[in-house]
Amino acid sequence: MDTKIDFKDPAYYENRELSWIKFDQRVLSESRDKSIPLLERLKFVSITSSNLDEFFMVRVASLKDMVHAKYKKRDIAGMTATEQLSAINKQARELVNIQYSTFSRSLMPLLRKEGIYLLDAHEDLNEEQARFVDRYFMENVYPVLTPMAVDASRPFPLIRNKTLNIAALLTGKKTEDETVFATVQVPSVLPRLVQIPSEGETKSFILLEQIIERNIGILFSNYKVLCAYPYRIMRNADLTIDEDEASDLLKEIENKLKMRQWGEVIRLEIEEKVDKKLLKFLKTELKVSDEDIFQIAGPIDLTFLMKMYGIDGYDHLRYKPYTPQQVPEITPGSDIFAAIRKGDIFLHHPYETFDPVVDFIRQASKDPDVLAIKQTLYRVSGNSPIISSLAQAAENGKQVDVLVELKARFDEENNIAWSRLLEDAGCHVIYGLDGYKVHSKLCLITRKDENGIEYITQVGTGNYNEKTSRLYTDLSLITRNQEIGLDALEVFKALSMGETVEQTKCLLVAPNCLQSRVLSFIDREIGRAKEGKEAYIGIKINSLTDKKIMDKLIEASQAGVKVEMIIRGICCLQPGIEGYTENIHVTSIVGRYLEHSRIYIFGAGEHADLYLSSADFMTRNTERRVEVAIPLYDPEIRTRVQELFGIMASDNVKARELCPDGIYRRVPTGDTPLNAQEALFDMAYEAHGARNIQE
Repeated sequence: MDTKIDFKDPAYYENRELSWIKFDQRVLSESRDKSIPLLERLKFVSITSSNLDEFFMVRVASLKDMVHAKYKKRDIAGMTATEQLSAINKQARELVNIQYSTFSRSLMPLLRKEGIYLLDAHEDLNEEQARFVDRYFMENVYPVLTPMAVDASRPFPLIRNKTLNIAALLTGKKTEDETVFATVQVPSVLPRLVQIPSEGETKSFILLEQIIERNIGILFSNYKVLCAYPYRIMRNADLTIDEDEASDLLKEIENKLKMRQWGEVIRLEIEEKVDKKLLKFLKTELKVSDEDIFQIAGPIDLTFLMKMYGIDGYDHLRYKPYTPQQVPEITPGSDIFAAIRKGDIFLHHPYETFDPVVDFIRQASKDPDVLAIKQTLYRVSGNSPIISSLAQAAENGKQVDVLVELKARFDEENNIAWSRLLEDAGCHVIYGLDGYKVHSKLCLITRKDENGIEYITQVGTGNYNEKTSRLYTDLSLITRNQEIGLDALEVFKALSMGETVEQTKCLLVAPNCLQSRVLSFIDREIGRAKEGKEAYIGIKINSLTDKKIMDKLIEASQAGVKVEMIIRGICCLQPGIEGYTENIHVTSIVGRYLEHSRIYIFGAGEHADLYLSSADFMTRNTERRVEVAIPLYDPEIRTRVQELFGIMASDNVKARELCPDGIYRRVPTGDTPLNAQEALFDMAYEAHGARNIQE
């Protein structure tokens, strides 16, 4: 007999923000994995820092807004905003401590063994290095610095978000009893990592802020510098647009982007041994509490390690390169439309090249039979060939409709620039959708030949970005299935009218008919389990927060449905609880590539319904975004997707299992280690007749 489920019981759920911190911990753990090449381990420290910055600017900022608004409602895990901030503060500090311990005690000593030196302080410079640094300062740094002192006639300056600065205390001109505060921004226009002379084949580096610290007396020549310390602030950067009041969304977003630099200070990072008087001054002027101050035992902002990763030479300290393979259906330079007429084309990046997606749009821009191109754009690369092809298509007289999502977080400025370029070329640009983000990766080509009008549809799980396609794992399907094409046409028609699609035949489209269809698929598997039939659900997504879906999965578990989920990041559902979620198994894979593909499998074997999608199972995706999931009909492609899902679910090298106590633990390796990402690249090489590793 089933145990009655109380869906309000917080025991079944995890707080979203704390689950995210657990994800960043898994990223950081890669930096401590001795099997990973040394410079690659630096990257994971850098990624951890970048992730944490965004987390504070958006998620922590949002919680602070709730506290200011006296919002008392508890989340699904039973926590108020105040309680969440307290728990986040504790766990974020633990994360930062481990991060800097890894950096200082593990990675830096290992780098020195390899002949790579990062000076801890400018006092460690030898005579030759000191001369070089001083000359570098005068020739390159001094001309772009703007030192600012604070006194009765000069108020505390506005410190920009995420900029690195140096704070100093000075003695006054008239008396040494007078103390003056001063600050100078470390210029972002100059490299932060500066190579300096070193002996033999070693390489030595110093950080730009240390060069400035060494020469700070030159900036304040009429003062005596008592002390100087680097610091950085994080501001509320949650971009909330009142679209009902925004008559011109483009201008409104541009204004909000400027304001992002001056939002409430939510985090102050400063050197651990900072002078107490200096810290008190900053605390008062920036209006931060003790809980918002992080005293750092090392260089502030470790994202510079990404630059260190890229230093010349030392290839033996990096992963051996893999080359994305050509798909057999499309040879370089061949007619992609002829290939599509033979059958659906499936792509798995980075194991297979992104070139067919780029060529698909490029050839469409030139094909005389192509009448129209319709496409959604969320994030694209700099100098994007897809943007160029869309512009070329418009110049060639084709109807080109492009929905550019202006609210793509931290890519707003890029997307504004792209939208203007496309408009200038003659494209019809739609600036997002009132009340919703358009996150779908959808392209529809309309062609006319001797047989009449045909639709060719491409749907992906990742952005139209050829650069990230080599770093993220994503899936893409190109099909000339006409029913799918007609669904895609309805999606674009609705978007052009500022609406959302109410119903579709093949595609699952949020916000109106993705969540409901997913729930109905889960219900179907529940029914099968209760009839004693094999019932199965396989889900690969980045995050799970949608309570309606989570509650239905709990029902499925109780009914005996086997639920396998591969969730890279946030998971707000607690698996493995006896009587409730014991049939739910959750793993997370953090590896060489960022897991980004989304796969939905409802049912077992050949009777399963399979979808590729842009949507995670987050409420924001299912209810507040336009997302698209495309069904897989081709038997070979279906088999291939089920196989690759099985490989990912069987990973025992990079996978961590979410246990009932909320802790992620490594999956036991056993006698046969399986690194899914490496296995999938091996399979791609084998399938395409290439060498396993590109030397």
